[in-house]
This record gives sequence, structure tokens and C-alpha cells, in this order.
Amino acid sequence: MNHFALTIVGRDRAGIVSQVTEILFNQGCNIADSSCSILGGQFAMILILGHPEFTNLESFGEAFKPLEDADLSVSLRVLKPGGEIRTNVYGDVCMISVYGCDKPGIVYRVAQVLGDKQLNITDLNTKLVGTEERPVYVMVIEAMLPEGVEEEDVNTWLAPIRDELQVDITVRTIPTVEL
Repeated sequence: MNHFALTIVGRDRAGIVSQVTEILFNQGCNIADSSCSILGGQFAMILILGHPEFTNLESFGEAFKPLEDADLSVSLRVLKPGGEIRTNVYGDVCMISVYGCDKPGIVYRVAQVLGDKQLNITDLNTKLVGTEERPVYVMVIEAMLPEGVEEEDVNTWLAPIRDELQVDITVRTIPTVEL
């Protein structure tokens, strides 16, 4: 099976996921992994695709033209073998929530501490919620705790950022459930 990374970006509207997945289904693709979100009114989607016969970008022909005609940006790239495989991410899952006034540096400062302490960020989402008069910046991070690192350690490492940026930061581990 050959693998590809497909990225779609464009003004949000209903039906984009349906349109994209119909094309992929008709092409005989398997969606191995995906992420979709609305970012500032723009829909953003990235998918890891598998196809038993397609070997290059030209294999897809004009399949994505209807998306481009619908004013969506489409980017497709071939993955090197192994690029489709889930990374070896070990440890307990940790959820970190940050709430506060919107200001530059929140994502950077939290990510900097986590990176310095070798926590692998596996998902990160930010949103501006609340009212126009009282906006609240929200960031939710999923990270993997390396062996020997506890929830309390992360709380201690992030405490200076709470004070520096005047934000609320909550850290909690998620128990691993095996099926």
C-alpha cells in the first residue's frame, strides 16, 4: 500500500468532508488517519491516505479539481515508506487546558516548557470564545508523559507561566484503557 498526505483548506461551509471523502472513496483510497478543524472561519483538514496501486501524485489525475473549483486549496504529497505509521508514542496521556486573556506568547511559552521537559504534544487546539467585549483564549493540549513524569511535575513546571501570563492552567492525566 502506498501512502499520501492530503491537505484541504478553505472557507468553512457544510459538506466539505462529504465532498472530500466521496472523491477518496471513488478513487479507492483508504483513510488511515485524519484531523479536521475550523480555524478562524477556515476549514482545515489533513488526511493520511493509502492506495494499493497509486504510486505518485499523477495517479490521482484530476480527482481533486472539483475541490479546487469550489475554492478549496488542495495539497497532496507522497509519503516515504513508514510515514503513514503511527509514531511510537509511549506514556500516560495528559490533558492541559489553558484559559485567559488573548495575548501573544501563550502557545509558545507552554509548548516551550513541554518541549524542554520532553513531553510529546500529540494534539493542540486553540479557540477564542466568550463575547466580543470579554473574549477568552482557550488552548487544549494532549501530550504524552515520559516515564517517571507525573501530573504534579507538569503542574510545577507550568506554575511560572500561570503567573507570568495571568492564565489558568489545568493539568490532568487520562487513564489508559485497553480493549
